[in-house]
Amino acid sequence: MSVLVNFLIGFFILAGALLCLIATFGVIRLPDVYTRNHAASKAATLGVMFILLGTFIYFYALEGHVNSRILLGIVFLFMTSPISGHLINRAAYNTSVPLWDKSIRDDLKEYNKKRMKKSSVE
Repeated sequence: MSVLVNFLIGFFILAGALLCLIATFGVIRLPDVYTRNHAASKAATLGVMFILLGTFIYFYALEGHVNSRILLGIVFLFMTSPISGHLINRAAYNTSVPLWDKSIRDDLKEYNKKRMKKSSVE
């Protein structure tokens, strides 16, 4: 049992570190604010959650106690990070931060045009 628990702890912590590394490369290499923010909010969130899950398993299995702060950290991170990433992207779009030159679609532009037509008719 201890070998399996040690394997799970190591797997979650290494997978989390790898996802955080991938998020770092995404923030450095991606072309515009929207894709960079996507990399930061999605991959880093999952990476930190894996690290916290590995830490929680360590304290529960090997130390013998449940650490509620880690569980609250996982829940808080899961609920706030994707929402904040979405709101940052929305704020960037609404302040006319340009898309990447090679972007193919801008679905929000069409949506805003339809919404403006609808509000001008009323």
